This record gives sequence, C-alpha cells and structure tokens, in this order.
Amino acid sequence: MSVAPTLLCVHAHPDDEALFTAGVTSHYADLGYRVVLITCTNGQLGLDDHARPGSDALHDVEVTRATRAAELQRAAAVAGFSRVVTLGYDDSGMTGWPQNDRREAFMNADVASVARTIAAVMDEEHTSVVLTYDENGFYGHPDHIMSNVVTRAALELASSPKRLYYPVAPKGVLEAFVVGAEAQGVFLPAWILNAAHTVSDDMVASTMDVRAFAKRKHQAIATHASQVDNADLVTMDEELFTLLFGIEYYQRAWSRDETSGDETDLFGGL
Repeated sequence: MSVAPTLLCVHAHPDDEALFTAGVTSHYADLGYRVVLITCTNGQLGLDDHARPGSDALHDVEVTRATRAAELQRAAAVAGFSRVVTLGYDDSGMTGWPQNDRREAFMNADVASVARTIAAVMDEEHTSVVLTYDENGFYGHPDHIMSNVVTRAALELASSPKRLYYPVAPKGVLEAFVVGAEAQGVFLPAWILNAAHTVSDDMVASTMDVRAFAKRKHQAIATHASQVDNADLVTMDEELFTLLFGIEYYQRAWSRDETSGDETDLFGGL
C-alpha cells in the first residue's frame, strides 16, 4: 500500500494558514495528498472580542487565545488540513512591543528544542514538501522570522523532507494589488502594507493557479472572524481578490536533490 505524499506547513499564528497557503493546501488535499499544519503560537495578542489589539492595555488575552484556537480548527478543516499541531508558544507581538521580552514569547524560544519537535513531525508524517516564510517573515513579524529559523533548523535534523518553499508576492503583483485596493477604499492589514516589495519574478520557482479554490480561501479567511483587520479581504470584489489570492507564488528555498519540474507543481519531479 503506497503512502500519500505529505505537504507540511509551518505557520506562526492562527489565520496564517488561511492567508498565505490555503490555495495549495486545498489543491493538494483534493488530489488526495496528506496536508499537515504546525501552528507555532496561540495568537493571544491578536484582536480580542472588542477588536482591541494586543498592545491595548484592556486587551483580553484569555478570550483571544480561546477564540483563536477554535477558529484555527475550523479554518484548517476548510483549507484541507488533515492534522493540526499547535506548539502553544505565546505570540511575540509586533517588533518593539513589550511582549517581545517575555520568556514565553515564541521569538525567545529555544531554537534547538522547537526544531526537534518540528523534525519529529516531519519524519512521522513522511513529509516531502515543507512551506514556511522567508527570512524576513514575509513582512517582518518576529514570529514569522522565528518560524523560518526553526524550520530551517528542523530540516537539518529530519530525513524525509525533499524541498522547502516560501510563499512570496512578486513585486509587480503586490504593488498592483495595493493600488487597486486603495482605489476601492479597501482596508489593508499590516502583513500586506509591510510586505517586502523586493521579490522579483526570477525568484519565483513555482506558480500555482488556485483560482478554483477562491471560495474556499474566502471561507478560510472569513472563519478567523475575530481578526477584523482582514475583514475587507473577504468582501472585496472577485477580480481584486484573485489578483493577490488566486495565484500563489513560491520561492524554492532548499532542495535535498537537484530539482526540476516544479514550475506549476510543488511536488513536480518527486
């Protein structure tokens, strides 16, 4: 009996799995691949039930943690994940927040310890392809950057992974989306506004047309309803949504062997 190929995503917070990679996870899940999610933090510094950010003195940490845990389970099912592993570290907050200094913050976690945990999941799941953020964490969030660090460290310990990819937004696509969104009065969250505008087309190894899963991506993002800063992303018109979310672009960051055939398939050639 053959084992289905496994795609593993390492994300920082609840909702990242919907925003960054829900297209490819839906695509491969529909093809019968096993799709596994590791979420590193509990996201307790996200928006609480009064839309107060973690930097607000009145922010309700406990309510936010519980709400986001429930949203994650529902959204992950929508996005095709068959297993969700939550590491449970605290959200570190944005760069410069006082929470950056907390011992429990993910950015201060022991890299070797986290890497061993992730590597164990990689090998247990016979993972072939791994997805996480680039060295800048897509937009500079400390927890996204830490996700890159621990994933790269895990790859040095695990034996099953064959490739690592980063979801990226090419400069032209990102800038066109921002212009279109601003023209329509769409509120844009920090992860878009602060995204690096330095990814050129030649940095993209794989281009995944996931327009067939646009409704599913809408649903996955909408399931994280507590994070109202993303609300406009699911109410914008279809053309604008498709510009940023209908095609997913991936930079090949590491490969165990010489790679070819992955232009439109992250598993191509394996």
